[in-house]
Amino acid sequence: MSGSPILALRKAIIARLAANAALVDALGGAKIYDEAPRGVETPYALFADAQMRDWSAQSSRGAEHYFTLAIVTTQRGTSAALSVAQQIIDLLDDAPLALDGHALVDLRFVSLETKRDQNGRFARVAMTFRAVTEYLEPEGP
Repeated sequence: MSGSPILALRKAIIARLAANAALVDALGGAKIYDEAPRGVETPYALFADAQMRDWSAQSSRGAEHYFTLAIVTTQRGTSAALSVAQQIIDLLDDAPLALDGHALVDLRFVSLETKRDQNGRFARVAMTFRAVTEYLEPEGP
């Protein structure tokens, strides 16, 4: 059996985003995290919630994913974060990503939401995506 489809999808997403010079420039580096390191300067992209469901068919095993990527900033408004979010949406919506041990069937942007934390220090622009993956069967002996 191949590894986690969530981890394979995240690895491919990070590779695609980090390879885009305009996005890296907008973030001030390839700052795309599962958990942001202490003291990292904003803006940065952060993998937030993820949900995976069985999406198997009679002939193949698969998974349906809903995951959120967030742009986190300490800027007063959200316009810069929204601009970065749009770059990410443009890079990922229907992207032909290569996954380790899995095949990407579909990757689509679903929704966007802006939020401020309780003390108003951080603003987030959260993008939700839906992906469908299939497990690749290991080649026989």
